[in-house]
Parts: sequence; structure tokens; C-alpha cells
Amino acid sequence: MAPQTIDMQSTGTEYFKLALDVKDILTIVNMQYYNSGSMNGCDGNVYSQGTEDFLTALACFQLRGGLAPSQVGLGVPASTSAAGGGYASSSTVNAALDCLASGTGCGSFKPGQTWPGIGGAMTWSTNWDASNGGQIAGSVGSHLHTMP
Repeated sequence: MAPQTIDMQSTGTEYFKLALDVKDILTIVNMQYYNSGSMNGCDGNVYSQGTEDFLTALACFQLRGGLAPSQVGLGVPASTSAAGGGYASSSTVNAALDCLASGTGCGSFKPGQTWPGIGGAMTWSTNWDASNGGQIAGSVGSHLHTMP
């Protein structure tokens, strides 16, 4: 699944309910962390897209809402040209993954728990990734192989 951020802000939204209803067969939800503008995080604070805090504070909705860590991925644009907004550098994505999995490298938002086995990250276009030096496949992909 690849929902918009607004669709996963609450377990009461229809999209989130669907994800929970099919949880037994669901592989991963790569929420689209872009083209949304600023959003509320699970702590009630507002975070700007493209930041580590945005990635972590929105992922925790899914993690606290009932999805397994392996079912939660970060859907990010591969370059500034790949989306209208929300590009996050590979180092920002890697830091967010570390924060979620082990509580290290967090920005101002630090979740109260960790989720080893986080599902990873994806980008919707390998072409955009290639035009940006393969940062998602190379840097983020390599980083995922070192994580718990």
C-alpha cells in the first residue's frame, strides 16, 4: 500500500482501517511522505515535510496504531524533481530509519520506544533515483542492510 499521509493520521480513517483489516496478509505500507505540506505528528506537534522529524513523527502513527514494524516503510521522493515537495536527502532518511529502529540519531522528535525490523524505505521511481545518483538504492539500500 502507498497511502497519502492524511490517510494514515488516525486508525479511524478508512484507509488505515483497511490496512488493519488486511494486516494478516499485508506486506508493507510505504506511506507517501511528500506532496502533503506540514502535518501533525503522533505527538500532536506539526512537522515540515522533508525532515527527519516528519518521517519519524508520522511513521509512529502506523507503528503505534497496530501495524508491525516490518509493515511500515518510508515512501520518499528520490530527488527534488520527483515530487512537488517533501524531498529528504538519503542521510535524512537513514537517520529517520535509525531513530525508529534503535532510538539513535533522532531529531527533535524521539519516539518513546523503538521498532527494530522497520520495513525500510521506497521511492516510486527508479528513474528519478538514477537521475539523482542512485541515492535511495545506493545509500539508503546499503544502510538498510546494516540495521537490526
